[in-house]
Amino acid sequence: MDLHVQELFQLKIAKQIKKRTILSGINSLKEMKKIITSIFLFSILIATAQDKKEKPKTQIVDAACGQCQFGMKGNGCELAVRIDGKSYFIDGTSIDSHGDAHADDGFCAAIRKAAVVGEIKDTRFVVSEFKLLPEEKKK
Repeated sequence: MDLHVQELFQLKIAKQIKKRTILSGINSLKEMKKIITSIFLFSILIATAQDKKEKPKTQIVDAACGQCQFGMKGNGCELAVRIDGKSYFIDGTSIDSHGDAHADDGFCAAIRKAAVVGEIKDTRFVVSEFKLLPEEKKK
């Protein structure tokens, strides 16, 4: 009889161990789901939180021939802009791209207003957009 009781006892212990293993497996799955969900949400957060580049703002500036109108030293007539009182030669467009520079309303004869988008790099203004504004009519 002792042998039979001992076998029943071992069988009962085996069932309890099996039950705990199954339950721990279920808990492990739940934990794994939580971890995977957390990683997924974290990766979405990182992807959406990347630095967003600010779109450069359009500035209204004076535009003219740097040498003829702004008194800059250069090698001939070259388009320039004046930003906050400081003059910069332009990269990204040329003086001849906007009409005859030596006409009565050209860059060598007049300072005009322009809407520009760009940035100052070293001693030059690198323009990505340049739009010459209509001249103001004199009263």
